[in-house]
Amino acid sequence: MADAIGNKAAHDYHLDIPPVQDGFYVKGAAHCDWGMQNRMARLFNPKSGNAVMLAFDHGYIMGPTAGLERIDLVIPPLIPHVDVLMGTKGVIRACIPPSAPVAKCVRVTYDTTVLFDEMSNGGGIACDVENAIRMNADCMAVQTFIGAPGESRSLELLARTADAGARYGIPTLGVVAVGKQMERTEKFFLLATRVLAENGANIVKSYYCDGFERVAAACPVPIVIAGGKKLPEADALEMAYRAIQEGAHGVDMGRNIFQSDCPEGMAAAIGKVVHEHYTPQQALEVYQEIKHQKQADRL
Repeated sequence: MADAIGNKAAHDYHLDIPPVQDGFYVKGAAHCDWGMQNRMARLFNPKSGNAVMLAFDHGYIMGPTAGLERIDLVIPPLIPHVDVLMGTKGVIRACIPPSAPVAKCVRVTYDTTVLFDEMSNGGGIACDVENAIRMNADCMAVQTFIGAPGESRSLELLARTADAGARYGIPTLGVVAVGKQMERTEKFFLLATRVLAENGANIVKSYYCDGFERVAAACPVPIVIAGGKKLPEADALEMAYRAIQEGAHGVDMGRNIFQSDCPEGMAAAIGKVVHEHYTPQQALEVYQEIKHQKQADRL
């Protein structure tokens, strides 16, 4: 029986050797069926191999969130600048035009709301695979709670969703939750991201940390980093740049886009970092240019 930190300290991450892609450009998807690969190709840009996701599912535990009071007004203008929308079945159906040319990642689990101190103690299936198919979902997102009281239940939901997704060719995104008392260290993210991949996640959403290049190397599927709380635009772009340079295959920004002074400018700037290798300063100039143009248009 392995102990909590492994029988031997892991260290051979071979950072100088790229992962074997074996015929398909998305990490870990070379042996998936055609339909799964087809959906992966909608999520991850074929030229860069990366994805810009826009998360607006905060209301499923938080209710109306600053910047998302009117999702029908806020999110549609951002669609041209992102690859994937990540939301709940209710909001996607109510607020996103079916004709929108963008991939959809549907959050398929529910959790307890912010009224409870321990969010991991609740949770279940909010959208079954048949519903996801009817929505023509490109991905299904499952929240997990590694190291929290609800760990076992959340991993069961992940595994069951991944099995259903494999049956119908829909990728599963495993989301690493970080509660108030949970550490945000390389050691934790090494454990959490690998556990989710081992349990069937085709993509993992996690957080950037010091030592992230080892976290990315040890995870056999693509990691998309979460934006987290609102940061100054320059800091958010710096985080995105460092993550991509160190092995992330995408960024899932929410508050750092829709709470920005210029959401369209920030979405476009993130895209430049993720797909075109812009430096943070170059991307910030894109943000500022679009912001100034928007201000001029209002005059």
